[in-house]
Amino acid sequence: MAFDLTALTRAVEAHGTVARVVVAETRGSTPREVGAAMLVWEGGQSGTIGGGALEFDAAEAGREMEPGATTIRRQALGPDLGQCCGGAVTLLTEVFNAGCLPEPQDDVIARATGNDVMPLSVHRLLADARGQGAAPQAQLIDGWMVEPVTPAQTPLWIWGAGHVGRALVDVLAPLPDLAITWIDTGAERFPADIPEDVTTVPAADPAVLAGHAPTDAMHLVLTFSHAIDLDLCDALLRRGFAGLGLIGSATKRARFRSRLTAMGHSPHAIDRITCPIGDPALGKHPQAIAVGVAAQILAGQLGRTETDPNRKARPA
Repeated sequence: MAFDLTALTRAVEAHGTVARVVVAETRGSTPREVGAAMLVWEGGQSGTIGGGALEFDAAEAGREMEPGATTIRRQALGPDLGQCCGGAVTLLTEVFNAGCLPEPQDDVIARATGNDVMPLSVHRLLADARGQGAAPQAQLIDGWMVEPVTPAQTPLWIWGAGHVGRALVDVLAPLPDLAITWIDTGAERFPADIPEDVTTVPAADPAVLAGHAPTDAMHLVLTFSHAIDLDLCDALLRRGFAGLGLIGSATKRARFRSRLTAMGHSPHAIDRITCPIGDPALGKHPQAIAVGVAAQILAGQLGRTETDPNRKARPA
């Protein structure tokens, strides 16, 4: 588990004051492990520390705290909360706003929960982590909470807010290492409820926007129009990308290959477009496509050429 500083910063930008509750220690049977965290603000929250009553009480307590405040509380789950878990947890709650966000050092956030002077044990832990080139595990040690910072997120641009686009966002938005940008031709094409960490962008001409996309982004192209899909593939091939998936059949793939070749793109470049996307064996239901695409992304299958020996074969 790691400290998701990006999620905290976004929550502060959206809600002003945000409490972060993290499981600092566990003993016995507990709902979540050390490092599990949730963010809480007036009227909402994200993430979970598990445990029902434990989470409810911690969220209510966090909302009552002032920015800059820190509390640490040890809770026996059975006797105190009537839960079936027989263990105990220690919860660290910290309240942040724009003026008091944490600053990591060497991709680690270490701070005092009681003793303001960093103890030798924490110095040694951080030095060993630096020497080994690996972040330390989240832990409470001698009055200090130490957590690695979540690595930088991979940008994922989803082009199209139809049934498949909506299913993809539902499946992919909870993944912690993706920063999702969702694009369609008008604001009215998006659903009313959008996951908080997803950025929506209405773009009258998506291909123009594609020319400004980050070159390290992955893209999923699944608009309502084959013409827009083709323009996007052309623009993204010219722009550069980390991965590009195109919804469609083998027939659409062959047609696009011919047209993109005529536009001046090399066979090697066109081979980097994954089409069809997902796992055909799962079927054509939008959620089934989304599950298959999520597996491709997690396996690093978007962006490899057809001749890459590490790329899984797919049906023609």
